[in-house]
Amino acid sequence: MTYVEHSSDALDLAAAGAGLTDVEAVWADYVNSPKIRKLSLSPHEAIFYEGDPADHIYELAGGSVMLYKLLPDGRRQVVEILKEGDLFGFQRGRNYDCTAETLSGVELRALNRRDIDVSLSLQRYIGERMFAKMESLHEHAMLLGRKSAMERVASYLMRFVPGRGTADCTGPAEDIEVDDGMIELSMTRQEIADFLGLTIETVSRAISELKRRGLIRIEKQDRILIPRICNLCRLTGMH
Repeated sequence: MTYVEHSSDALDLAAAGAGLTDVEAVWADYVNSPKIRKLSLSPHEAIFYEGDPADHIYELAGGSVMLYKLLPDGRRQVVEILKEGDLFGFQRGRNYDCTAETLSGVELRALNRRDIDVSLSLQRYIGERMFAKMESLHEHAMLLGRKSAMERVASYLMRFVPGRGTADCTGPAEDIEVDDGMIELSMTRQEIADFLGLTIETVSRAISELKRRGLIRIEKQDRILIPRICNLCRLTGMH
């Protein structure tokens, strides 16, 4: 099986009105309205910079994006990797508190904050999505605070295998004969290191050790084969 980095769990906007809750239907109508600005960006383009006016919330309709913060000495921490369907750009204040940069070619919807400020239904929808996002951020806090370097790299790779590598992982489906998977990455090793709170040398050593153990095979620079997903999953520290 092949998994493209950040497979979509987004709301199918084409199905607006078909089995959606009232709040989801309002959201689908809004994001498909002519007033919504749609953007197509190339890899490694800035969507906004830390300190820019936070005039818009964005929905990622395709591709992948990273959010990061910089220390005064230039060190970078990637605080979040966004998948298709994710919302980002929420700010309590008037300015963005981080920088958003594309990792691949992306499609975006730019949502005006003024529209959301006057609609309780849109605010409810965003609130529900933020609750789910908090769970993901708690997982990442655990990764940074308690996991070893090998566990961090294994967890990073497993995040691209749908439904596996988390506390809720139930293992392979019964009808799968070979529990393998091909994942495609769009982050450089430096970007992975900045996300995992490691040095690039440590990430490279961990990947080399995973290769030596036969837990992964690098087919191309951005394609990694996991021959036995359960074996890699055991290294995440979640089992």
